[in-house]
Amino acid sequence: MIYFHWIAGTLLASIWLSRVVDTSIGVRTLVNISRPEWDRNPSTPAGNPRVTIIVPARNEEASIRQALSQLLALDYDNYEIIAVDDRSTDRTGQIMDDLAMGSSGRPRPSNANIRVVHIIELPPYWMGKAHAMWTAAKQASSEWLLFTDADVMFRPDCLRRAIAYAEAERADHLVLFPRTIMKRPGEKMMLAFFQLMFVFGHRPWKVADPKAKDHIGVGAFNLVRRQVYEAVGTYEALRFEVVDDMKLGKVIKNAGFRQRNVLGGDLLEIHWAQGARGVVRNLTKNFFAVMSFQSWRAIGFCVAAAFLNIMPFAGVFLANGWARIPYAVALACLFFLYFGMSLFSEVRPWYVLLHPFGTLLFIYTMLRSMFFALRNGGVEWRGTVYPLDELRRGLV
Repeated sequence: MIYFHWIAGTLLASIWLSRVVDTSIGVRTLVNISRPEWDRNPSTPAGNPRVTIIVPARNEEASIRQALSQLLALDYDNYEIIAVDDRSTDRTGQIMDDLAMGSSGRPRPSNANIRVVHIIELPPYWMGKAHAMWTAAKQASSEWLLFTDADVMFRPDCLRRAIAYAEAERADHLVLFPRTIMKRPGEKMMLAFFQLMFVFGHRPWKVADPKAKDHIGVGAFNLVRRQVYEAVGTYEALRFEVVDDMKLGKVIKNAGFRQRNVLGGDLLEIHWAQGARGVVRNLTKNFFAVMSFQSWRAIGFCVAAAFLNIMPFAGVFLANGWARIPYAVALACLFFLYFGMSLFSEVRPWYVLLHPFGTLLFIYTMLRSMFFALRNGGVEWRGTVYPLDELRRGLV
């Protein structure tokens, strides 16, 4: 048994130490556009390029008014908003129409730049969100398209800074990471684990390297040049993708276009889920899709996640004598990563003590996602069922 602990502990220490070194170096290369040097207008011969902001929404009456009101208050002077009511059964569409008409009941002035599209029926072989964004993009003629979500909150200077950076870098696709609002301990525990694993698998600092396979897309802020969006096949190429935001980043990177990610402080905020249960519920739709709807991959993820994230804690107690040292090194690396995370979020370093519990909840979420998809023969999201066979055929 002592040989097992030496081998397992050394392997874990090596993995986590490499993550610490890579992350420590990589994060420093990420640009933060909330810094003063990006408080400027884009430098282009034609002035500020036109931007169309596309906001799909289905049953988002709780957040849509605030989200659209903040978009209408952006300090960028050349943009429009296309808000898409995707078959909502609540007041989402009515709220959109009210904002478009203005408080007086008359159409808003031209500089308000908001249009509303109502989708009544979803065509076959389309995910609802992908279809909503594709429908809106067909009506836009802007140089840039910004795909965002109906629960994302923008600071007034967010778009101006993002376009200034994108034009300066000659980027084709820009991802701005939102600040995730975390109100409850369960949210912090779950989202800390999620962020750690996300960076583990998708290194944001490698995305700009054309030789690296790393790619990223974020539903809160995917800014794409229109000609690039059309070159990769538009959202029609992602028509049946559950994780459409990440896959948009993948097809853009694979096509050889220039992809960039930036930090933004509080330029962009989202409260993604209510408590640990909310995180589990939201991820149930996506998690099995991340594994390409393949059971062996989902189970493999669960085994790997347990080994990587629980074994360092267990090994310190199970091993004897010097065999505990590599496990302790792995734990020290985890603490260092949580400390680094605390510099950018509301997660304090001591949340590393909850890391094993977060791991177990994510393993449960993966198994739950797989179970429901296999039992129901598909994925259900916001009242629509998408057959599993068609989802597998539609994978990018």
